[in-house]
Amino acid sequence: MVLQDQPVEVDTPTRTPSRKRRIFPWVVLALTFGLLLSDYMSRQVLSAVFPILKAEWDLSDSHLASLNSIVALMVGLLTLPLSILADRWGRVRSLVLMAVLWSVATLLCAIATSYEQMLGARFLVGVGEAAYGSVGIAVALTVFAPRVHAALAGAFMSGGSFGSVIGVAIGGFIAVQFGWRWSFAAMAIFGLILVALFRALVSEGKLARYAIEGPPTAIGDPHRPDGYRAPLSSLFTNPAVVWTYVGSGLQMFPAAVLLAWMPSFFNRYYGLAPDKAGVVASVFVLLIGSGMVVCGVITDRVSRETPATKWTSAIIYCVIALGCLGLGFSMSNGPVQLVLIGIGAFFSAGSSGPAAAMVANLTHTTLRASAMGVATIANSLLGLALGPFVIGILADHLGLLDALRLSPLAYILAALALLLGRRLFPAGLRKLQQLRPGGVSNITN
Repeated sequence: MVLQDQPVEVDTPTRTPSRKRRIFPWVVLALTFGLLLSDYMSRQVLSAVFPILKAEWDLSDSHLASLNSIVALMVGLLTLPLSILADRWGRVRSLVLMAVLWSVATLLCAIATSYEQMLGARFLVGVGEAAYGSVGIAVALTVFAPRVHAALAGAFMSGGSFGSVIGVAIGGFIAVQFGWRWSFAAMAIFGLILVALFRALVSEGKLARYAIEGPPTAIGDPHRPDGYRAPLSSLFTNPAVVWTYVGSGLQMFPAAVLLAWMPSFFNRYYGLAPDKAGVVASVFVLLIGSGMVVCGVITDRVSRETPATKWTSAIIYCVIALGCLGLGFSMSNGPVQLVLIGIGAFFSAGSSGPAAAMVANLTHTTLRASAMGVATIANSLLGLALGPFVIGILADHLGLLDALRLSPLAYILAALALLLGRRLFPAGLRKLQQLRPGGVSNITN
């Protein structure tokens, strides 16, 4: 633990034993990533028990959809305010409270006896999960050097894909073997175990001690005597970071389309039964998640000497996905089509890690969670929410296949936004340097 009467030692990384300095960041990453898996497992396990709930409670499809949508709605509404609150109140304390809330709420789902009770429990799940992605990644990035931020951000964000697949797969198995209530109970228990480990091993003081760029402490914390906090307006007054938000959100548009519509694609155009279509589609979901990790690692390697290369990498990933998905959905059914779509899926969200790293590079460390919250909202509004909805409307008029052919065009807009951000990057760094000391350190390798 950090001694509060020795504030000078807190900000001196060399005082920390080298072995612990090597291990602790990976402990933080493992636990925050594990909690992200828990987040999405608790969110998506509902999909695995849809047929059972529909039959047992005589629910309509709109009722089932509302149980899912209420979570997404709460995430969209509360991500930014809760991220700002976490930056001020303390990120570790906020993460613990969030994880406890969504785990307990998932347990309430397990004992729900009606649609109304389940809807209320799912509402609480959404409240608990609302800002975890933005605050969790902010905590993880705090203890790692900027030169690996793209890889870490890509790996962290891929947890959404992996958690969704795991939640549906394990939830479906448990529901068949032990009943649907145990599906929710298992996810809740997993979350509570992880949050107990997180609480025992990670604290605000330890994060301050091991911080690479300076501790993300709250106003008045003894480890930050001046109590300085960058103004919230700096999240939106730097054009380079604003274009990064836009580019990040738009590049998620086609990826979200793949996540939502690939089961229907295989069902309608390959004649697979719904269960088999879901299994095959899960392979493409895993490709999306794997691509986020690998593309982040590649970006960090090629941008070690020149940080601006992160922008170029993100643009290249958009171009590859545009070409492969556009060509793949224009071909006739067969192995070649699936290979092209698979390559496109791999790169479809590859810009996520570089974009998150660029947001981190262009915003003050005291607003890290808030900045990631804004990026999360952009990803949700421009990509995760807008993509499936727009393609659904187009599919009603053009057919699903023609709508899917159009979806990669969003990469053109994403690449243009990222290109503008790259051109404004030097000016963005100068604008960051005009803030109080502490913002400069997060632009270095």
